[in-house]
Amino acid sequence: MRNIPYDAVKDFTAIAMVAGTPNVLVVGSAVPAASVKELVALAKKSPLGFGSAGQGSLTHLLVEQFKLAADIQATHAPYRGIAPAITDVLGGQTQFMMPGLAAALQHIRSGKLRPLAVTGSRRHPALPDVPTFEELGYPGFTAVQWYGIVGPARMPAAVVSKLNEEINRAIATPELRERLSAEALEPMPMSSAEFSAFIAAEVARWTKLVRERNIEVSN
Repeated sequence: MRNIPYDAVKDFTAIAMVAGTPNVLVVGSAVPAASVKELVALAKKSPLGFGSAGQGSLTHLLVEQFKLAADIQATHAPYRGIAPAITDVLGGQTQFMMPGLAAALQHIRSGKLRPLAVTGSRRHPALPDVPTFEELGYPGFTAVQWYGIVGPARMPAAVVSKLNEEINRAIATPELRERLSAEALEPMPMSSAEFSAFIAAEVARWTKLVRERNIEVSN
């Protein structure tokens, strides 16, 4: 995105990370692929389409990363949000996508979407039989959809420290962990400094891919 009036790192204070959910590579139930290997073979035989929550969204960038890693081509259909993108893969207008697990889980459980792989460093408890990309020979797919709390730049250190302490205490409670788990979200407690470094690393990671794939979003 060009000409935005802020810097995603310098103009915010990282307060606390809350939780994250992996992304999951899914195909519609009518797609004849029961594994990543079979999906790659299918994509090399005939053109496939994939949906995303929008140009430049994580659900888009992860598929671009996958296309590079698997050396396949696929046509991108960007939607205005994840719900219509899921609707069209369910209806067969597109063949695959990589939504966040929280958004896809109900459709996976109903059998309408078939999960092939998850991002992250380990399998997710909600999908214990679905391998990670790493297990399948695709390193670097550690990204998750994460949710954190930030404030304006140059917040007082004492305020940030207190907020971080209280938020981390809250996400450690069994009640909140249970509520997060119901949405396929796992707590990701960090210090303010760790969260700041995490954000900077995420920006660097996706900036590199966006430049490689020449992806732009008009604003």
